[in-house]
This record gives sequence, C-alpha cells and structure tokens, in this order.
Amino acid sequence: MSDTPPQNPDFDTMTRDIAEVPAVEVIVTVAVNLMSAAAVKLGLTEEGDEHKDLDEARKLVTALAGLLDASTTEISSFHAAPLRDGLKSLQLAFREASLVQDEPGQGPGEKYTGPVYG
Repeated sequence: MSDTPPQNPDFDTMTRDIAEVPAVEVIVTVAVNLMSAAAVKLGLTEEGDEHKDLDEARKLVTALAGLLDASTTEISSFHAAPLRDGLKSLQLAFREASLVQDEPGQGPGEKYTGPVYG
C-alpha cells in the first residue's frame, strides 16, 4: 500500500472552468451524453445486446426528451434540430426493440414529443 494521500480534485479550478462554459454547450453536452447512454442501453453499439436494458433506455430517452422540450427556446435550431432527430431515432429504435409495443403517445419521451411514427 502506498503512503501517498489520495489527490483531491481542485474544486476552485473546476468551478472556474464550469463558469466559463456557455449554457448552450452544457445543454448540448448533456443531451449527447443521454443519447449515447440510451443507444448503449438499446443495444445499438458494437457490443449489441451485451448492455441492452430497455427499462434503463426508457428512462434515458424520456430524460433526453424532457431536456430538449425544456430547452427548446434556449438553444438555437442549429443545435436543437440534430438533437431532435437523434431523439426520434432513439424513440423508433426503442419501439423496434420492444416486444410489447407502447400505445401511440405512451413510448419513452412521447409525453414531451407527442406520438412518434416511422
């Protein structure tokens, strides 16, 4: 065992770094992270079904839809359009992966987006 104390993060530096990041960039980064996590849970990665968990995917897709719905007036169409396209793709992938189909408007995130059709 090492006698070296664990290094603590420099919270002052981290706070300054966060303070310099525009809100739009934070929103987009969080959205992309939610999209990536949802894709993994939907089995859309190279590992395929290894990490597939539709219950977890539903939560992530719904969180993404809520974030995009809440921030639609805060981020430009330049940022929002591709995120909405990605969300719709994830919603359709969820529908395809589900053994039991949700009623239109009841799928993940559809309370924010309305029913999603292919």
